[in-house]
Amino acid sequence: MATASGLACEVTQATLLGQDQQQQQIYEAACATGPGYIIVGSTPPLAVDCLELAGTAATARARNPEANVGQQCALPANDNGLAVIGGWAREAGVTCTVDQALAIGKSMGGSMIYEVGCANADGYWLEKTSTGWDLQECIQVQASEGACNFTTPAEQAAGFRTKLAGTDAAACDVQTVRLMGRNANGRFYEAKCGAGDGYIARVNNEGVTQQVYPCATAQNIGGGCRLTTTAAAAAPTE
Repeated sequence: MATASGLACEVTQATLLGQDQQQQQIYEAACATGPGYIIVGSTPPLAVDCLELAGTAATARARNPEANVGQQCALPANDNGLAVIGGWAREAGVTCTVDQALAIGKSMGGSMIYEVGCANADGYWLEKTSTGWDLQECIQVQASEGACNFTTPAEQAAGFRTKLAGTDAAACDVQTVRLMGRNANGRFYEAKCGAGDGYIARVNNEGVTQQVYPCATAQNIGGGCRLTTTAAAAAPTE
């Protein structure tokens, strides 16, 4: 049935869950690698992976703790979402320690999107496309009015602090950071420091900080700093 449904799954364990209203048998299967599946014995068989089911259930329960979330995977081998999604994140280039992971919905193109949380760093949205993995930092997701549930402002600040190492802003105890925008030279971020000052940093596509600008002199970069209050320029003397 797994083969007939088009799965690349080497079934290592399976259990019969019962029948649906059409008297079609329903199974749960665990695979040697990757997620497990709920498989309905229709013609052809229909399979839904356990990660998608768990993500849909989590979304429904967040809205209503008493929500009926339907059939869920229960085999211990299928309680592997963190390991599976974390492995995909590493394939996509994530280098942090992934401590949370969940399927959160589908893109306009129909691909599943996963959120991963990182220990003391910014998290990511992860999407498998026809050309590979599409990876977005949560700070980028939030700038586009999306939401990351596994990343705190403190984790984003801690993660960005490492990008300032070796620059003129290395002493900045980053309290808050925001994505300002991007151009051909990379992305621009504003960081507010604990001492009350702040910087705008230009980071290239490889994630390396190329230049930093103190907020006091960066008024002409992307509209200037918003997180840090800078003194007004002195009036010219006659």
